[in-house]
Amino acid sequence: MQKFKAFYVGILAILVAGILLGVLFLKQEVQLISATKLQSLMQNDMPKIATIKGEYLYFTLDKKHYKVAKDSVDLQAFGQQVPLEIKEDWSLWRNAVEIIVIFGAVFIVLLFFFAFKQSKTIQSPQKQVKPKEESTYSNVAKSLANEAFMLQHIKPISSNVTFADVAGISEAKNELEEIIDYLKSPKKYQDFGVKLPKGVLLVGVPGVGKTLIAKALAGEAKVPFFYQSGASFVQIYVGMGAKRVHDLFTKAKLSAPSIIFIDEIDAVGKARGGMRNDEREATLNQLLTEMDGFEDSSGVIVIGATNNVESLDEALLRSGRFDRRIFVELPNLQERVKILQVHTRGKNCDFDFEEVSKLCVGFSGAALASLVNEAALNAIKRGSEVITKEDILSVRDKVMLGVRKKLSFSVKEREILAYYQAAKAFSAYTLEVPFEKITLMSDGFKYADKEFLSQNEMESQIKIHLSGIAALELLFEERYSHAKDDLSIAKGIAHKMVESYGMGQYLVGREEDVLKILENCKNERLAFFKNYRNILENIKVSLLANEKLEYNAVGEIIAEVQC
Repeated sequence: MQKFKAFYVGILAILVAGILLGVLFLKQEVQLISATKLQSLMQNDMPKIATIKGEYLYFTLDKKHYKVAKDSVDLQAFGQQVPLEIKEDWSLWRNAVEIIVIFGAVFIVLLFFFAFKQSKTIQSPQKQVKPKEESTYSNVAKSLANEAFMLQHIKPISSNVTFADVAGISEAKNELEEIIDYLKSPKKYQDFGVKLPKGVLLVGVPGVGKTLIAKALAGEAKVPFFYQSGASFVQIYVGMGAKRVHDLFTKAKLSAPSIIFIDEIDAVGKARGGMRNDEREATLNQLLTEMDGFEDSSGVIVIGATNNVESLDEALLRSGRFDRRIFVELPNLQERVKILQVHTRGKNCDFDFEEVSKLCVGFSGAALASLVNEAALNAIKRGSEVITKEDILSVRDKVMLGVRKKLSFSVKEREILAYYQAAKAFSAYTLEVPFEKITLMSDGFKYADKEFLSQNEMESQIKIHLSGIAALELLFEERYSHAKDDLSIAKGIAHKMVESYGMGQYLVGREEDVLKILENCKNERLAFFKNYRNILENIKVSLLANEKLEYNAVGEIIAEVQC
């Protein structure tokens, strides 16, 4: 009796599973197409009506059902040709029903197998049956269900940023104008046989505005913008990173023309080899294939951003993938003025933008934004409604260097520091290198923005940074550890002079040339301070008394002693 009961349960399970799967596979099939395919179809015939449900536009043509991402279609222009109606999107509920149907069918099939096995066990009880491991069918069903939802989770973000909101990138704007025009009017270029550049690589130090440029590009072009960080592709499970890359490009192609922006692309695009990482290499290989493989990626432009271009794989940098490489430099004086004007919109300010910009040499766009914000907080702290130059000066060092821990120095240490800083201030004044002020712990040397520097100007910079070392060597016949930063800067300038600019003894520089430049600059300062020890002493005394000296005060001390 038990045998026949299991048999009937199995037959019933097969019938129910067949009905469920029949309902699933006989449902209306809708083909997902891109905007380019839509234009091609509508050249031959026009649909009678189209329906907007959720993120997609649905229509029927030649008894075939289609859907296209509504973000990739100009709905206003489309609605003038085809009547549009808006319906509530039940796709999520339908997908949920489909998942239930799949799980139900799998469960019933498993129930049938269980009943069949049980009947076999009853027929031969003497046979020991090993417990069956967990079936893999449920995992397959889950994978299929997740695949159905995958593309819905990848959504473009809208960008309200335009180039009017981004200052100080005039060269980058010029490079991107063609791409913006192509994205706005692709047909004009396609008729001429011109293809969209597949990739643009933005290279620059942190904070110069690479991400902001990409947002402005999407805002100007008014196309779907897909943002991903390079680290989001790096997965612990093998194959998941490559799958994410594939899904991202699939969604972008369906929404073409569109932009994919990969921030910090060096996280996934590092050169292959060395420390082997199969998952990262598989992800990189998938990215290379998507950008320039057999499948057409027309209408999709990839923008990558990095501050470490040297580490990227050569295959990623070749033509056909990243066709354009745009170097985003730190802003110059006029660009800093424009950036300050952008970040002070809506704020009460009472300072000269150009004067403040001259005090902020080496600041990036992000640093200037932080400077204005910190200055505003400082104004609130002192009870003012207006941001002044004093607020800017109060927070400038904190923005660039952070808040330093205040240390307690002995009398001897304070004297050493005072001599060291006095020597640098004395050299800077006599070599006509401007600075705002000098203190016991810091200095304000910011060299002028110049496209070209002479050998004499670069040697003057080295002399300033070696002045403290030379003065202490003269006065105490000793060297001290706190000179590390200045020595590092001086060595860096000397290396540039020899290796990049051919300013050594020979045009092709050698290490001996670097050493010679450094030693000559230090010895020149030693000889200088021997002749002006009294001036150095007076600057040291004043610095110990006030703990800071401004540029004009140093000049007054020098003038008094010489008189």
